[in-house]
Amino acid sequence: MQEGGSAGSERLGAVLVFLSALCWSFGGAIARFIDEGDAWTVVFWRSVWAAIFIIGFMFWRDGLRGTLLLIRGMGAPGLVVAICFAVASTAFVVALQYTTVANILLMQAAVPLLAALMAWIVFRESVSAATWAAIAAVVGGVAIMVSDSITGDVSPIGDGLALLISTVFAAATVITRRFAHVRMTPATGLGTIFAAAFASSQASAFTVSQHDMALLFVFGVINLGLGLALFATGARLIPAVYAALLGTFEPILGPIWVWLAHAEVPSAQTMLGGSIVVIALLTYLTLEFRRQKMPSRPGVSGVSTPL
Repeated sequence: MQEGGSAGSERLGAVLVFLSALCWSFGGAIARFIDEGDAWTVVFWRSVWAAIFIIGFMFWRDGLRGTLLLIRGMGAPGLVVAICFAVASTAFVVALQYTTVANILLMQAAVPLLAALMAWIVFRESVSAATWAAIAAVVGGVAIMVSDSITGDVSPIGDGLALLISTVFAAATVITRRFAHVRMTPATGLGTIFAAAFASSQASAFTVSQHDMALLFVFGVINLGLGLALFATGARLIPAVYAALLGTFEPILGPIWVWLAHAEVPSAQTMLGGSIVVIALLTYLTLEFRRQKMPSRPGVSGVSTPL
């Protein structure tokens, strides 16, 4: 591929990944407009609409035959990623009943560093001193954020679910990197089907108002489905460190939309701890960005800590 074409592909990939983070950042604000009190009903309809969109997107992009081949080819890694995604998308909606949007999203900023830690534990991939320092800062920032649970200002269930979301997303990231040859778009669609199936067994009812159904359509199609489609398309065109850097717009913008739309003001502990997490991540990604821009020395790998 010519250099100009490669640069154009990277620019397109960066735009798509940024747009995916933008779509995801509206999740908390949309959820706060929904009147339905049963979280499992919300999970069900959000997952159904997202599944319809993702499957339709795959049919449009790959055709029926191509879609079936991708589903067959994802294997066990895709199945595990689908389960991780189902857990994360379900826990997000349930967590919103117990804690603030800021707590959930700012904890998600730690996902790249949690992924680096998991890769070191499971696959013994090397972790640089800068990464260890960033991980330590993230642990400290999260500890400050969950201190609201200790004081009783925020439910420990909510913060626990927020940590669960970050953990399973990190696991999915590690698996995706480890099996980079596997296309994971079918796994995201399967994850929405898993989430819908489980929620259907827990929901008290499936009937919602027209107002809520319209919001659930947007919640599923735009926030979840379109966000995944944009990310799956764009992330393949840019280095992982760029995708992770652009992904930080979700935890940064998300609490702002909720504050503007619903006057949900994060606590001082959330702001302090979240700031530490975001600064640690941005510092780490900036250093990694500069390192990847430097010419590789003989005997030194061009790829380091996983994201």
